[in-house]
Amino acid sequence: MVALFTACGCAATPKSSEKHLGAQRLVESFAREGKSPGLAVSVGCNGKLLWSHGTGFADLEQRVPVSPEFTKFRVGSVAKPFTAFALARLIENNQIELDASIRNYVPTFPEKGDKISIRQLAGHLGGVRHYQGNEPYLRTRYSDVISGLEIFEDDPLVVTPRERWAYTSYGYNLLSAAMEVAAEQPFLRLMDEMVFDPIGMKGTVADDLEKVILNRGRYYRFDANGYANEPEVDNSYKWASGGFLSTTDDMVRFGLAHFDDRFLKPETVANLWTTLKTNDGQPTGYGLGWRIVKDEDGIVWFGHGGGSIGGTSQFWLFPENGLVLAAAANVTELNYGLFMVELRDYFFGLEECQKGS
Repeated sequence: MVALFTACGCAATPKSSEKHLGAQRLVESFAREGKSPGLAVSVGCNGKLLWSHGTGFADLEQRVPVSPEFTKFRVGSVAKPFTAFALARLIENNQIELDASIRNYVPTFPEKGDKISIRQLAGHLGGVRHYQGNEPYLRTRYSDVISGLEIFEDDPLVVTPRERWAYTSYGYNLLSAAMEVAAEQPFLRLMDEMVFDPIGMKGTVADDLEKVILNRGRYYRFDANGYANEPEVDNSYKWASGGFLSTTDDMVRFGLAHFDDRFLKPETVANLWTTLKTNDGQPTGYGLGWRIVKDEDGIVWFGHGGGSIGGTSQFWLFPENGLVLAAAANVTELNYGLFMVELRDYFFGLEECQKGS
């Protein structure tokens, strides 16, 4: 299907033009001070990609400039909301049951003594462990999702399910194995058919080392000696939790889809954005694939950050304004600090971002 979200064709007001220039200066200053080789930022509201800006280089050696439209970054755990969208489609199609045991779908996963449900995995309440040691630097090629489970499937749970929130990327890998069974197709094909193709995310693909991928950026770290290339890693073990490449423009398209009931029912989106609770009733601040944060101004943020080898990202939605912010850099460590708050403030209140404009 063709993309349903395009850049705004309306003329910018003088106020908005001034704001856009200020946002551009903010992006360039942040990238410079944060020592990011390249940085892309995109903003959307009212169903449109409103503004984007890239600074620096996707490839330092070849001096390839960053493009918010074309440069494919490692977006890390922003893959989790991607995966949650596909999960939501399966739920709406009655293909998967949120409170069913994971072993109903993946019977080869070892018995852990306590039931681990689909809902718990999606909300980091299943007790499955996170990375250990140098696992993010894995170079092993896995031919399918099930094979990648060998990394952690024999390890004990770190906590009894629902006893407390315990962030886990491996839990999402296990979740994707169940989704494959429920959908009766490989996970990556499922993501294309249920998420990327319908929304028009043409710049979002699996981070497959064996493929030549147009506009894939290079990956760096910054230390006392300056910039250095990160070693190549193989993310085939974690597509669902952190294995996708995307552009910031595509991330905005994805965010905007949550405000359009042609993709998901409003009640389904509300379910994704409702915090789960532990056994003792404590809210976790995490729904199904989404962090839920209320800042000191009382504004609620729905989104996710992402960190991977040679990539960091931020992705946040503000339903009251229909506003979506996305940022991505090609460096392993980048402290975004207050950057996303300052970026948000440039676009809050603009005429283009008022409902019905």
